Amino acid sequence: MTAASSTQAAVGPTFRSVNSPRRFDAAMSDGLMTMAEFGQAVCVTPFTLMGAMTPVTLAAALTQQNAEALAGIALTQLVRPGTPVVYGAFTSNVDMRSGAPALGTPENASTLAAGQLARLYHLPYRASNSCAANVVALAAYESEMSIWASVMGHANLVYHGAGWMEGGLTASFEKIVIDVEMLQMIAETIKPIDVGAGEIAAGLEAIAEVPTGGHFFGSPHTLARYETAFYTPLVSNWQNYENWELAGGLNATQRATRIWQKALDIYEQPPLDPAIVDALDDFVAKRKEELQSVDH
Repeated sequence: MTAASSTQAAVGPTFRSVNSPRRFDAAMSDGLMTMAEFGQAVCVTPFTLMGAMTPVTLAAALTQQNAEALAGIALTQLVRPGTPVVYGAFTSNVDMRSGAPALGTPENASTLAAGQLARLYHLPYRASNSCAANVVALAAYESEMSIWASVMGHANLVYHGAGWMEGGLTASFEKIVIDVEMLQMIAETIKPIDVGAGEIAAGLEAIAEVPTGGHFFGSPHTLARYETAFYTPLVSNWQNYENWELAGGLNATQRATRIWQKALDIYEQPPLDPAIVDALDDFVAKRKEELQSVDH
């Protein structure tokens, strides 16, 4: 029941959400069984918001989440034994003052425990970079909570990786850029440190070359590595206040706006065989007609 157990290639995990508490509706269950029938990876994710879809305690919410996820996973195996599956988690809380989803909260960080459950069953694990904020600055620190919980929970798949705002009701180009910054920085943070004998020896040599009370700005060790030694920020600005103000005093949202606008300006569509383009257009048109006839 792992992603490697299927003999048929999967195009990517399909997200099948449980309508918590304890319900797979017709669309979700039909989709789950159809994907399983064709051997495609299925990501089963209970939508468990404490206080609304589950009891208000983490212990109860995780118990219900686990039961719902395993029920969906078992169904995939009944349809087609060996169907690749991903254990998904979307447990968080609601704002008890309004009933609205609250994401990027300490309770949302329960995805750490969900990751342990996934590993208990030797299954790949899905988590989310989510937040409920309406402005980018607040969304950034809420997403930081979600991302770190996903990483520390050993998530194999992170949905809503970039751009998620207002509990998923809206998306933001600026938030996409800032999320990319956070994801890159976290990837750099968890990258293994090179502590090989060669690296340590070079460091000791550099330490010996610089006199007590000196500096390493001009040392050969620094000059050989300064361009690649540290992470280069996408959005962050490390100027002092005076230089930042002279450069226009742009905040993070304004800098992110410039970045996505530039990305669109320089974008070049990858070349694609015109015959393939025509075939895809014909397929989309055909499916639209078929779906319209079903709706009517």
